[in-house]
Amino acid sequence: MISGDAALIAVLKRDRLIVGMALALLAALAWAYLLRLNGTMTTLQPGMANTDISGMAGSAMPMNVPGPGAWDSAHLGFLFAMWATMMVAMMTPAVAPMVLIYTRVGRQARVQGTPFAPAAWFAGGYLLAWVGFALLAALAQYELARALALSPAMRVVDRFAAGSVLVLAGLYQWTPVKDVCLAHCTAPLSFIQRHGGFQPAAAGSFRLGLRHGLFCIGCCWLLMALLFVGGVMNMAWIVVLVAVVIAEKLVPAGRYFSRGLGLAAIFAGIWVVLR
Repeated sequence: MISGDAALIAVLKRDRLIVGMALALLAALAWAYLLRLNGTMTTLQPGMANTDISGMAGSAMPMNVPGPGAWDSAHLGFLFAMWATMMVAMMTPAVAPMVLIYTRVGRQARVQGTPFAPAAWFAGGYLLAWVGFALLAALAQYELARALALSPAMRVVDRFAAGSVLVLAGLYQWTPVKDVCLAHCTAPLSFIQRHGGFQPAAAGSFRLGLRHGLFCIGCCWLLMALLFVGGVMNMAWIVVLVAVVIAEKLVPAGRYFSRGLGLAAIFAGIWVVLR
């Protein structure tokens, strides 16, 4: 006979494996889409006619990138789909530890007769926050592209603007707002306890995940703005930013790492302006 504790441990391991595989599959699908998009799209710039983006956002009709002032809702929709997929690909690995903790505690609560909503609701709220951020980023790229402020590689063409973004991102790493948001991101159980605890209802769990996502955005939004410096679809740059976001949350001296990164960004921004 298997003891109750041993059975619970086995169930917890099974739940952890299932949830981990689901998160890995979600991230893998998003990354696969980005890789396909990166290999197919030559540019997404006004004035660069004959750039076919058909099929990239599920469209059945060919779409050519229009000239200045000719952008429409279809192209904005494509940008939104691209950014939303990018955020899911980048942030799913970052939230995975939190979701796994939520899953483990949820199973233990169910065994004790006080179940609460599945972790999927929490993860859904978190990712919805980043999808909302993706809409804002798509609108920003839409306007930059209309103003011919982006290169064919989807980088800011003006070096002063690019350097300024780097400096601002570096300075933000030293702000109290960054400190508060990072503190919420690096202490999952403390965050849950400070914001109402584990929720028995799906709506409560979803709101908790949404709130966690908003704090995560507050922590990382200027790091994501660096995509306009390194190239929105520069896969190597995307991987670097993912590594930075995860390191800020997981390394023991994450706050010092964050501030050191800020100094590096400030010096890099100055170099970009003066080079």
